[in-house]
Amino acid sequence: MSFIQLSTYGNTPFERLLGHKPDLLEQWEKLELTFFQSQTFDAHFLEQIRRALAFNIQCQYCMAKAGEPDQNPEDSRLIEALRFANTFAISHEHIDENEIARLKNYFSVREFDFSAQYYFAVSREESLEMRLVKPHYFDGTRFILKNRAG
Repeated sequence: MSFIQLSTYGNTPFERLLGHKPDLLEQWEKLELTFFQSQTFDAHFLEQIRRALAFNIQCQYCMAKAGEPDQNPEDSRLIEALRFANTFAISHEHIDENEIARLKNYFSVREFDFSAQYYFAVSREESLEMRLVKPHYFDGTRFILKNRAG
């Protein structure tokens, strides 16, 4: 087996992977902080979307990070955001004008623009983690990758 040893920089395995390039990690942390300090949506709302994306793309690390999204949210805007996150993760190529019009019934243009950026950024992070972890695994300090022959 080969492995990718994680750096000592960063808190999460993904951040410690980026920690091999501290300038890249710093920029990632700034982007993440920008999203979670946003006045557009609160951190709980954004975390629910991140969790939905994680479970839809089956990123083992991302799913273990904080568990499933709320199963019965009461907020109609969160319900709609989670519905869209599911669609985005499963078949983003099938998002059409009707999907966008539906979202605009729940969100302002500013909120819609912000959420589109967030969906893209989070799905890219989790997609990268998934490629590194699945069908491989994370042992707590490094990502273990099976050799092609093994």
